[in-house]
Amino acid sequence: MKFWKYLGLRLTTWALTILIGVTFIFFIPRMFPSDPVERMIGNMESLSGSMDPAAKEAMRKSLRIQFGLDGSLWEQYITFLWRGLLHFDFGPALMSYPTPAGEIIARNLPFTVGLSMCTTIVAWCIGNFIGLLAGFRKNKRSSRILEGIAICIYPIPYFILALVLQIIFAYVLGWFPLQATIQYNNGTATFIATLLKASVLPALSILLLGTGWWIISMKSLSGTTSEEDFVLYARYRGLSEGKIGYSYVFRNSILTQITALAMSLGGVFNGSIMTEIIFGYPGVGTLIQGAIMQSDYNMILGCITISIVAISTCTLIADLIYPFIDPRIRYS
Repeated sequence: MKFWKYLGLRLTTWALTILIGVTFIFFIPRMFPSDPVERMIGNMESLSGSMDPAAKEAMRKSLRIQFGLDGSLWEQYITFLWRGLLHFDFGPALMSYPTPAGEIIARNLPFTVGLSMCTTIVAWCIGNFIGLLAGFRKNKRSSRILEGIAICIYPIPYFILALVLQIIFAYVLGWFPLQATIQYNNGTATFIATLLKASVLPALSILLLGTGWWIISMKSLSGTTSEEDFVLYARYRGLSEGKIGYSYVFRNSILTQITALAMSLGGVFNGSIMTEIIFGYPGVGTLIQGAIMQSDYNMILGCITISIVAISTCTLIADLIYPFIDPRIRYS
């Protein structure tokens, strides 16, 4: 009974979090000074010359309906919740009209998920392992060296590290392309080879910085936990250092890291926007940039709505699996 009560409360919180988040991202783009419909009509007029006023007005009305800008702000909001949030139908994309925004996102999302999710999980595993050793065995010289390297790497901005890697490995050494070039039409083997080659530098830039953060955070947690009374008592009982490190220090330090991992996985394409732009990687980050530049409401709403739902869902899953990791936690 306690579990179902807890689950109901968490599902309610999950739904409210998503609703509040998508409400903000619905209204914020509508504060932009530019109008996507007027921008599109202006582009058409510049290409084809003057348009008949009646045809222009009919086109304006049709486009406003397609872009969800017809009716009052409240009607637009209700339409967005029904079509966008519940059915993930965000309408046509201004930047690739009349292709639906959802179709473009679905085409680019696997690239970002594959890149960011893999690097995030690998960085989490490596960083927590090194951080555990650095915190649990903080008097060791090797632990201090690893911690020092992490402290030096972590403060570097994403785009600075990405540019350095690009200059060294793409421009100077020529091992990788300056901009991601993926061949889709020359067979599966060629596609995979070009994809892997284009992904190395973006993945490396995200991996290095992510690992640095996980090392620092895990070192702090495990260092504090290793000084607790129950760890000292375990040593007095004569337990091995490996047993103490895993059963007492690691399991008590990892809970916070799991929450952070869940949030990182939920927002896999948020932190890679600059990296994708610098390397020309065909992910969702570049879509968000293009959508903002062109005031493409539908694309902005689609990308950020998916991000909000993903982050909230991953956090919910992390909360539900906590008792399986730490038996002291109960659904109450």
